[in-house]
Amino acid sequence: MKKKDLLKNPVRHIDMTSFDATPIIKSMQGMSFTARDLATAANIYKRMLSEKNCSIILTIAGSTSAAGCMQIYADMVKNNMVDVIVATGAAIVDMDFFEALGFRHYQGTPFVDDRLLRSLYIDRIYDTYIDEEQLQICDRTIKTIADGLEPRPHSSREFIKEMGRYLVRHAVKKDSLVQVAFENDVPIFCPAFSDSSAGFGLVMHQVENPKKHLSIDSVKDFRELTEIKIKAKTTGLLMIGGGTPKNFAQDTVVCAEVLGHEVPMHKYAIQITVADVRDGACSSSTLKEANSWGKVDSTNEQMVYAEATSVLPLLASYAYHSGTWKKRKKRHFNNLFTG
Repeated sequence: MKKKDLLKNPVRHIDMTSFDATPIIKSMQGMSFTARDLATAANIYKRMLSEKNCSIILTIAGSTSAAGCMQIYADMVKNNMVDVIVATGAAIVDMDFFEALGFRHYQGTPFVDDRLLRSLYIDRIYDTYIDEEQLQICDRTIKTIADGLEPRPHSSREFIKEMGRYLVRHAVKKDSLVQVAFENDVPIFCPAFSDSSAGFGLVMHQVENPKKHLSIDSVKDFRELTEIKIKAKTTGLLMIGGGTPKNFAQDTVVCAEVLGHEVPMHKYAIQITVADVRDGACSSSTLKEANSWGKVDSTNEQMVYAEATSVLPLLASYAYHSGTWKKRKKRHFNNLFTG
């Protein structure tokens, strides 16, 4: 079997604007179990969009972008349905930026000899394949961007903004999340930025420039996102998966308090996850548990225990077709910072 035999069926990203999930979500309101949880979450998101002074933070963990949800996130930004993004480095670099450079993710199968994939330089995300040789081009592109920037500590937001600027000139696939966020002035944070192809590119950059090089300052990330929370006051969280992006966004309330600012807990919160709660984790705390830490108000919160690619398109389509986003004002939180 040759490489081309395995990399022949590209993942097609779902378009939330092409169908109206309103009748499905409304029907689910009369059901039980996960269906009703999803309907509740969809209506909480709708309320976030409707509230004039509510700023919305989208957090992304896991591989939903590679699996077909990439366009949903870009369309949310394009239609002013989110104001800030906190994500894993993989979601932003290995998936979104990677495809913006003209590469693709491919449908595969978990029932495969992974030794064969390794011999062909194909990486696997469950049933999805990536060409490792193309991924290394992505690594080197990150290095190229870093080589052209001022050799100092940057927040991930600053660096990702430069990735967006690069794509305006060089993107093969237009309207990626990174490019759309740059064009719409929506900040993206990756608190574990180096845990991705960005890490390989930045290591190459530092090795070739041992005395004068760029670095990513995760503390600066935390400070900047906290400043956004202080400015925004009323906030809602839409969390896909959990992990570092979720906890990072929630912790801004506590950080603001430590800095002497009285800010409200996140007023709204939705988490879509398959993580378990019995080990005390749930890929960071449940939303009710987060209330004990002073992070999330428990009045408007909903956990949805489902694999995100199966429910996010319905939630996002329902919110889009509600039209509530049309009256929202853009926040332009990047203007809080000079970089």
